[in-house]
Amino acid sequence: MNPGRPEASEYAPFYGDYIALVPGDDVMAALEGQRLHTMQVLSARSEREGNFRYAADKWSVKEIVGHLSDSERVFVYRATCIARGDKTAFPGFEQDDYVKNGGFGERRLADLAEEFAAIRSASLALFRTLSQEAWTRRGTADNKTISVRALAFITAGHELHHQRILEERYFAAIPRA
Repeated sequence: MNPGRPEASEYAPFYGDYIALVPGDDVMAALEGQRLHTMQVLSARSEREGNFRYAADKWSVKEIVGHLSDSERVFVYRATCIARGDKTAFPGFEQDDYVKNGGFGERRLADLAEEFAAIRSASLALFRTLSQEAWTRRGTADNKTISVRALAFITAGHELHHQRILEERYFAAIPRA
C-alpha cells in the first residue's frame, strides 16, 4: 500500500529536509531501492575504506553505516508503536552517543552492511502490513507530533542524506591504495 506523502503537520520542521529528499509518493519503492543500492555500494568497498574519515572529528564510513542501522531501528520502533495505537511519548536519542558506544569500528564493513540490509528488510516487512488508518496515526516523539508515514519517509530521507555525504565527502576523498 502506498500511504502517500505526509503533510507538514505530521512531523517536526527539522525532518522536512529528509522528507524532501525522497522522490515521488511511493516510500515503499524508495526504501526497497535504497536497500539494494546501499548493499551494492558497500559491497564494493574495502575494510580500509570502511575505516576512512574525511576529517579527524568525523565519523568513519563504518560508523555512518552503524548510525543508519541504529536510526532506522529507532524510527521504525516508533512507527510500530504508533501504528499499533500505543500512546507512549517517545524520547529523542543522541546519535553521537549511539555511535560512540556502537563499537562499529571493531566490526567488518561487510557485516555492518549485512545488518543494515536485514534491518531494512524487517522495516519493509512491517510497513507492508499497515492499513491506511495505521499509516496516518500520529504519536509523539522527542516532544513533537509525528505520523507513521512521516517516519517511513524520514527513514528513507535520512539514508539519502547520508548516502549523499558518503559519496561526496568520503568516497570521492579516499586515497587510492
